[in-house]
Amino acid sequence: MQGRFSVNTTRSGDCLRDHFLLAMPGLSEGIFSQSVTYICEHGESGAMGIVINQPLELSVEEIFEHLKIAPHSDFSKSPVMAGGPVQIDHGFVLHRRCPRRWEASLRVTDEITLTTSCDILRAIANDEGPQEHLIALGYAGWAAGQLEQELAENSWLTMPANGDIIFNTPPHQRLGAAAALLGIDMNLISAAAGHA
Repeated sequence: MQGRFSVNTTRSGDCLRDHFLLAMPGLSEGIFSQSVTYICEHGESGAMGIVINQPLELSVEEIFEHLKIAPHSDFSKSPVMAGGPVQIDHGFVLHRRCPRRWEASLRVTDEITLTTSCDILRAIANDEGPQEHLIALGYAGWAAGQLEQELAENSWLTMPANGDIIFNTPPHQRLGAAAALLGIDMNLISAAAGHA
């Protein structure tokens, strides 16, 4: 959890910031298969986000053990997400707004913040951090124009994000819950994309 990332915080061109990317069936391999990605930053220099529905075989409690943090509560049933294929040894915490400030944070919206510093993990372990949070290892990143190209290839469905899906819906239900808000059943979408 030592890593910090540099992102462009200007809002020009942030058209998909605070949006979900829902993987279309054509993305059938790897971490993005059947994934929901929360976009934290999107601008002229590229995009970054956190995959929110791909649990690792790793619990938050194991992360605390690795960092020698003694939690006050039981986190053995709290999964850590595979946040994406970039910097998979670095931790990222998506959380809802709380009064405390953290050493390294990116405020995505007035409601949702992404924090990359260890102080938030210590606070969560001590039951003093944000109650609604998602802990991930790694992130998803796109170079300038790359995400736009993937969208043109029908790799993703996009929609405004929903905090309740991130924080209050079990990971295996997040894709279906997000698609349902669009009135879509992902099981009925064909993997073959067509262009008129």
